[in-house]
Amino acid sequence: MASKEIHVVDGAPDGQRIGHRHIKWYRSTFYNALILGLANFSAPGLWGAMNSLGAGGQAKPYLVNAANALTFCLMIISCYFSSALVRLVGIKWALIFGTMGYAPYAAGMYTNNRFGTEWFVLFGAALCGISAGVFWMAEAAIALAYPEPYNQGKFLGFWLSFRLSGQILGGAINLGINVHKAEAGKVSYTVYLVFIALQALGPFIAFLLNNPSQVQRSDGRKVDLSIVEHPWFELKATTKLFFTKNFLLVVPFIGQAVYTEAVMFTFSALWFSVRARALGSFLSGIVAVTAGNLLGFWLDRARVSLRLRARSSFFVLSVLQLGLWIWATVLVTRYRRTHPTFDWADGTHGFAAPFALFLFLVIGFQINYLYLYFVIGQLTTTPAETVRLAALLRGTESAWQALSYGLNAVNLFAEIGGIYLNFALWALALVPAWLVIRRFGTQAQDQERRASTGVFGVPAETTVAAGGKEEEVETTKV
Repeated sequence: MASKEIHVVDGAPDGQRIGHRHIKWYRSTFYNALILGLANFSAPGLWGAMNSLGAGGQAKPYLVNAANALTFCLMIISCYFSSALVRLVGIKWALIFGTMGYAPYAAGMYTNNRFGTEWFVLFGAALCGISAGVFWMAEAAIALAYPEPYNQGKFLGFWLSFRLSGQILGGAINLGINVHKAEAGKVSYTVYLVFIALQALGPFIAFLLNNPSQVQRSDGRKVDLSIVEHPWFELKATTKLFFTKNFLLVVPFIGQAVYTEAVMFTFSALWFSVRARALGSFLSGIVAVTAGNLLGFWLDRARVSLRLRARSSFFVLSVLQLGLWIWATVLVTRYRRTHPTFDWADGTHGFAAPFALFLFLVIGFQINYLYLYFVIGQLTTTPAETVRLAALLRGTESAWQALSYGLNAVNLFAEIGGIYLNFALWALALVPAWLVIRRFGTQAQDQERRASTGVFGVPAETTVAAGGKEEEVETTKV
């Protein structure tokens, strides 16, 4: 692929020249989005593929939900220390380290499925938690800081699509292997061998990522994810940032979004046959990729004001979630009494409604997840804060998911309590989230950003509508 030539007119005080600039394809933001996506595919993407089968493909969800709760508990800790790790080794090596714990997780699932070994499930989950928290922070910081502001929504959609492509591939493999299993139970152990091999490639893929200083953006600006302070300073700064008003207000919104993961996968494990779960894993990845990218393109519509994009997306998400939680509450209340096992051989008799609900829950989870990054991108004002907020976002996600998987390891919560609680969390999150989102694209937000040193390296004279183009606040010097 040939290098691309662009014309850069940049008044930023960062030493960049004005004129024609060649972008090497292997330094472009698209290349880095591709590498980040492939790393995501091989690590959390295939982790999601296993869990989208319902309970990691096991016959019952309780042990796997307990293991996942352990994973997310440890991720809270590793996320918290991740900005200090970036200070020591840099963002690229943090990403490499973050990919190393996923293959042991899959190996634990394999030994449990084939030999009934339980301790290795917990051991693999622990290793995954130690590394995954760092991976989650690193990929979030990269996804927020590497792309040009007017490409950020597409970058996020492209990156998250790779995570779902792991789910699609895993579902396709599992569907082919288990297509004749019309009863409840566990999936074939052969599936896990494929997962282990692909996840072992994760560190090698992450090694291909560019360091921030090597990235060449089409707007000519440098990517800066440097952490210059002492690691102890980073820990204190991260803690202080957590207790800021804006972040505390979005904590419930983060919770209602990510709590759904354990709920929907447990729903699949409890009420569907093996092959129906495999079909759900395959199709849910496709619909989630479609919905996520549509939202990403909408958030990048520069001709639409940031204020309208932020508010309209929040409104659509809220209405969709309301309908889904009412629908889910009705169904699981009925299933708690009847304990069915649905298979596609049932046709529209009983199977269609719960299967459609599962697909819509996945769609809701995906677009909520992408919108979270849009929100966090609007709260970020400096390169160091990008890393800290990414760590806090992923650590907060981990805390909520640890709670979700832990509670869904209990029979009552697995069957009905998870749905009820998620419904309540959604209702409680609306007002606090709105208090933050209503400021996006307003003069008050512009004033806050002008008072800072810039967003993602952008000078204080301009403000960036994440997912949109730079909007001038004052005339910048050229």
